[in-house]
Amino acid sequence: MSQQSASTNPESQIPNPGSKDIVLAFSGGLDTSFCVPYLQERGWAVHTVFADTGGVDAEERAFIEQRAAELGVASHVTIDGGPAIWSGFVKPFVWAGEGYQGQYPLLVSDRYLIVEAALKRADELGCKVIAHGCTGMGNDQVRFDLAVKALGDYEIVAPIREIQKEHTEVRAYEQKYLEDRGFGVRAKQKAYTINENLLGLTMSGGEIDRWQAPGEGAVGWCKPRAQWPSEALKVAITFENGEAVALDGEKIAGHTMLAKLNGLFAQYGVGRGLYTGDTTIGLKGRIIFEAPGLIALLTAHRALEEAVLTKQQNRFKPEVARKWVELVYEGFFHDPLKTDLEAFLASSQSTVNGEVVLETSGGVVNAVAVNSPHILNAKGATYAQAADWGVAEAEGFIKLFGMSSTLWAEINRKR
Repeated sequence: MSQQSASTNPESQIPNPGSKDIVLAFSGGLDTSFCVPYLQERGWAVHTVFADTGGVDAEERAFIEQRAAELGVASHVTIDGGPAIWSGFVKPFVWAGEGYQGQYPLLVSDRYLIVEAALKRADELGCKVIAHGCTGMGNDQVRFDLAVKALGDYEIVAPIREIQKEHTEVRAYEQKYLEDRGFGVRAKQKAYTINENLLGLTMSGGEIDRWQAPGEGAVGWCKPRAQWPSEALKVAITFENGEAVALDGEKIAGHTMLAKLNGLFAQYGVGRGLYTGDTTIGLKGRIIFEAPGLIALLTAHRALEEAVLTKQQNRFKPEVARKWVELVYEGFFHDPLKTDLEAFLASSQSTVNGEVVLETSGGVVNAVAVNSPHILNAKGATYAQAADWGVAEAEGFIKLFGMSSTLWAEINRKR
């Protein structure tokens, strides 16, 4: 990009481009809404892109488009990101079957698909400058920046990181900035940072960040216990090569299935958790997360997988899965190691075929039935019930299997 003159605004660390194009990944929330006038006042012609990765209804989608128009953007486009998020993230994530640090189901992994949508729009405009509303305190800035750098030669502008140099209460500053210019701020954006997409919902801010119990306003998709239906919910999910392809016997697109599962299991409070863990940048993070559909898929897939894979596959695969999850969490979505690991995961799924019945009465979902032609059943033996081997064979196995431990005990207890 050619050399630009400095902004006439002494507060800004962002060069004044002289009315050149910039593409902003836009959600209509506080941070990205703030970015629009902030960039405009520094000479940019702002083009917004909303990658609809699910989690918003038609009313919310209309609000986002209206918000962009209200803010006076140069152009706005909405892109359907559902199919991409299913094939690019959900499928390999379910294959992996592990949450980050054993808990968090990577609900903001749609960021990588958002970057791809923004870059596609930039290429259409002949623009080489990308902006995002990530803060300098969180993980998303790492995901956005590393994804952009992996996919091409673009300049990255991050207004929220810039204002943090001079303002400690960033969200309060953003809110006042918008209100001073006549732009309202929705009530829910004053209390919490809420992210919703097809994968689920995350919520932070307020008392959550203060390590206190979530307040009454910390409400997402999942119904509280008092509102759970009285009748249990049962659904059947069919898998082919480890990918969910049918719901209750009906073939259905993956992203559509996940949306349906979100709606069904959220009514029973399934998939809500309060997670504390290690962030990419080294701080401790604390969020509420809700992932009813993903938790249902993971539960069904694991039940099927554990029945059809060998003991050695089931023991080793979590090691690969944990590394894959770490790479995705920390921003290395396009690192070649992730591709290598996905090759292993894909190979492990060749016999993960069949149907799993899930059931919940609320809070927890269980796989209550598994049907597959690949279940590793022994024809003449059932665990703890019947065996097609004799006593001598069992005793010989135990003797050899425990040889090392038994020898240690025999030798050392004599001393």
